[in-house]
Amino acid sequence: MTHPSIHARSHPDKVAYQMAGSGKAISYRELDELSNQGAHLFRLLGLKAGDHIALLMENRLAFMEICWAAQRSGLYYTAISRYLTPDEIAYIVKDCGAKLVITSPKCADQVKSLITDAPGGPLFYMLDEPLPGFRSFDKEASVQPTTPIPDEVAGYDMLYSSGTTGRPKGIKRQSESKPIDVPNPFLKVLCADMCGMNADSIYLSPAPLYHAAPLRFNMMAITLGGTSIIMESFDAETFLKLVEKHRVTQSQLVPTMFVRMLKLPDEVRLRYDVSSLKGAIHAAAPCPIDVKAKMIDWWGPILIEYYAGSEGNGITVSTSEQWLTHRGTVGRAVVGKVKILDDNDQEAPTGQIGTVYFADAPVFAYHNDPEKTKRAYNARGWSTLGDVGYLDDEGFLYLTDRKSYMIISGGVNIYPQETEDVLITHADVADVAVFGVPNEEMGEEVKAVVQPHDMSRAGKALEAELISFCRKHLSPIKCPRSIDFEAELPRTPTGKLVKRHLRDKYWPQMTVRIS
Repeated sequence: MTHPSIHARSHPDKVAYQMAGSGKAISYRELDELSNQGAHLFRLLGLKAGDHIALLMENRLAFMEICWAAQRSGLYYTAISRYLTPDEIAYIVKDCGAKLVITSPKCADQVKSLITDAPGGPLFYMLDEPLPGFRSFDKEASVQPTTPIPDEVAGYDMLYSSGTTGRPKGIKRQSESKPIDVPNPFLKVLCADMCGMNADSIYLSPAPLYHAAPLRFNMMAITLGGTSIIMESFDAETFLKLVEKHRVTQSQLVPTMFVRMLKLPDEVRLRYDVSSLKGAIHAAAPCPIDVKAKMIDWWGPILIEYYAGSEGNGITVSTSEQWLTHRGTVGRAVVGKVKILDDNDQEAPTGQIGTVYFADAPVFAYHNDPEKTKRAYNARGWSTLGDVGYLDDEGFLYLTDRKSYMIISGGVNIYPQETEDVLITHADVADVAVFGVPNEEMGEEVKAVVQPHDMSRAGKALEAELISFCRKHLSPIKCPRSIDFEAELPRTPTGKLVKRHLRDKYWPQMTVRIS
């Protein structure tokens, strides 16, 4: 393992990244030179190690070029979903303290309202031909030196994960002034050790780059000296076609992608040669047992499942062989040690359900939220993502519930509090509960149950009005697909909403809810 700058010296003309649709590609030499120019521009603009930038753009080569420029200049880089609303984007830009925001013409409408002449605000740059109010990143970077900046130091991503308070929180790794080629042990376990990625790998990336796993896997593929093919967007048949065309060896997917590929007609699905695949990593959402079994039957025992969060506080991994003898498991710990604690913070016996903690694991913090950080740790310094599960007698972990009723739709984490906070402001809503319900393709979809002020108003017209109201304030993925009405929502005498009483009506009875 090393750094793309070193591969640029040994294999300068080898393709580092290539866009699947357009075919546009960048070599290791070009990646090295462009990321050096970006780093010089950052320093020219006064950014020093430990400062923050934000980027909002579609999947494209420049996305990775900018991330590598930030990585080699010691900056924190925050990739923002292009599907958020301007208000949501503004919050993240302010919260992360971005001194520079870089976007593209496709995302201009979501960003232009953030531009202000107020002192201390971020600078706004645009790729390609900049619109009024934006400076040209391409033009200003292109005149910078292609050699390294003199004070290279490793920078890190700081990505945002929603919280139960309704606002997303940045997950911040402590800046340690390390050399730029120090490997990430967390990713080494997954990519190199478990999935066999190396300099000969052809990695296919089907997901949006602003998500933690796709971004980090795309950087690790190049750290290892391989080639990454980036899809502009996921399409089931196109994915299979690309595997055959490029002889893809590894990919990182989410269960929704498996579902869509399995739903293709057999004559389409089996048309393509996928025998080059050596490793298919999946996580982000629970994979239904029958879906995973069908994928293993089709692709062979190459599926590797892991359980971890963007927080990076621990990881469990299950190979296909392990999963076939422990169906439903998310694996055994390979980073940190899994501990299951009961309600009294004591270790639970084997097979007993409790909160999942990681001991002897990497430390993390939520940016600007010391209270949330504190709640993630117990007195022994063990950390949790809030998930619930149990261990079997061989140390395999099984999850049995979601973190704070987090909804996972198509591999995207959605927290209901933010949606509830919007709906409760509508004049006709007296009380509201939002949670996930089963969706065959996406895993889960957002459902709202509303207690209206006037029950006679309950019906399709109010449902449509509330969904439209929600979409004016939040990105569509966070808004309910459907709304049911109840005369009164279940609350305890102290006012606590007993959401489980509502949610369980929509879920089939099963011993392991998210297997």
